Amino acid sequence: MKPKLSDHYTFKKILRMTVSPILMMIFTSLYTIVDGLFVSNFTSSESFSGLNLIWPIIMIVGGVGFMFGTGGTALVSKLLGEKKDKEANRVFSLVIYAVFAVGIVISIGGFFLVRPLAEALGRISEEPSAKMVEEATKYGRVLMLGQSLYMLQNVFQSFFVCAERPEQGFVFTLAAGLTNMLLDYLLIAVAGLGIVGAALATIAGYAVGSIGPVIYFICNKKLNIHLGSTSFMIKPLLKSMSNGISEFVSNISNSVVSLVFNIQLLRFYGPVGVSAYGMVAYVNFIFIAIFIGYIIGMAPVVGYHYGAQNKQELRSILKKSMIILAITGVVMMFLEVLCAEPISYAFAAKDEALRALGQKAMRIQSLMMLFAGVNIFLSGFFTALNNGLISGIISLVRTLGFQIVMVLILPLWFGGEGIFWSGDVAEIAASILSVSLLFAFAKRYGYMRFKRDEPQSNV
Repeated sequence: MKPKLSDHYTFKKILRMTVSPILMMIFTSLYTIVDGLFVSNFTSSESFSGLNLIWPIIMIVGGVGFMFGTGGTALVSKLLGEKKDKEANRVFSLVIYAVFAVGIVISIGGFFLVRPLAEALGRISEEPSAKMVEEATKYGRVLMLGQSLYMLQNVFQSFFVCAERPEQGFVFTLAAGLTNMLLDYLLIAVAGLGIVGAALATIAGYAVGSIGPVIYFICNKKLNIHLGSTSFMIKPLLKSMSNGISEFVSNISNSVVSLVFNIQLLRFYGPVGVSAYGMVAYVNFIFIAIFIGYIIGMAPVVGYHYGAQNKQELRSILKKSMIILAITGVVMMFLEVLCAEPISYAFAAKDEALRALGQKAMRIQSLMMLFAGVNIFLSGFFTALNNGLISGIISLVRTLGFQIVMVLILPLWFGGEGIFWSGDVAEIAASILSVSLLFAFAKRYGYMRFKRDEPQSNV
């Protein structure tokens, strides 16, 4: 039997509900990394630097999709828990249509903003590279044309779990990733289209990962949610946005942090520093994707039981999740240390200086894996409880607060190496904040057992 949102979740059921979203997020990260691998090995170092220079801008745009997806899922799953199925369907449809419309507007504006942004970033380096800026502009402009599809793909990643079909979400992501990878090979390695080929391959993947789910949710009327008629409702739309504001803030913040990292790296290392950080970012994409996939899988479950006022199940889910995240974080830390050398060779087989810097950066940043999972989960946990404010505070302070402060301050004391330590220090500080907020709101939501609470259910 497939897990239902209303089930009691044992460790086994948690695994079954989260494995597809985790694989979905890992695969999404992998086919993003494949762009970098093909560009770094079949084009020039300037192309690879240009890709990494402009990528944070693309992620900011994609954050709108994550905002509506996670925020809308939290609201829809809560409505399902309250047995308001018709309203849940109308809100789901409204969110999908709104995201597509917003994506078109953003794509048009973003197309014209790519070049001035790339030029502004390129001027920071002590070794300015006109080709790096040109390559960043080409890649960014092509990708901007497909941002509606990218945002829809991000939205559906959350809603497939809400529809109790997480494995179907992975199937579409797998198909999108394979499309991207195949076209990367054909357009870059065979046709020689360079960074433009990488961007076209990515857009093709977006199309598979967004249009396919649209058709799926229209045709499958027996799902607990499906695409159909709706009406413009400002209140649930704003609620979806406020619920998911932490994910939007997180994406924007991570992108801003990446831009600040790039600025500092250009100052201390030049373009090779941006490439080295791109290497680390690709590795962290995969590991962080596991944590994001986990909360994508569990958020609708949390939202459902919150709507049904099943506090005992909320306690059980929270306790098991913290155990899972602690073990996973330790494993990831050791994996990043062990894999630093082979990964650096995959990206920079012919550049010894880049390999050395990339290996050092990966080993330093491995420590953050012990704490990142807790911060990501607790932010998503509050989103699922329809408390976008607390979720947003965790995301905002963790990234724009701690990380930017650390990436600006630590290099003053430790030089360029301080840039890479900043992520570790920021995650440690953020975990203290996250856990403090978890205890502060425990009685309000009932996800922790105190002496006056009813006994916890047997696991």
